[in-house]
Amino acid sequence: MRFCDLQRKEVINVTDGKCLGNVRDLEFDECNGCICTLIVPGPAKWLGCIGREFELFIPWNRIVKIGPDIVLVDVEEKDCRRKIKD
Repeated sequence: MRFCDLQRKEVINVTDGKCLGNVRDLEFDECNGCICTLIVPGPAKWLGCIGREFELFIPWNRIVKIGPDIVLVDVEEKDCRRKIKD
């Protein structure tokens, strides 16, 4: 699978059924070259269109399944949030 294919998939949290968004980026381990985190943008601040307060950093080991249209993850959303630096 190519990264552009992964970016088109919706990320769904199996804990509450909530759609978290689409994959924006990945984090790699520099030593072994393995993917360690999926990065999903948080919701927009103002009327859903301007700025974001945080991104979701979802550990690779919390992915339940990657399907044809979605990525299922099992996370506590509040534990995955990282504030965006201005």
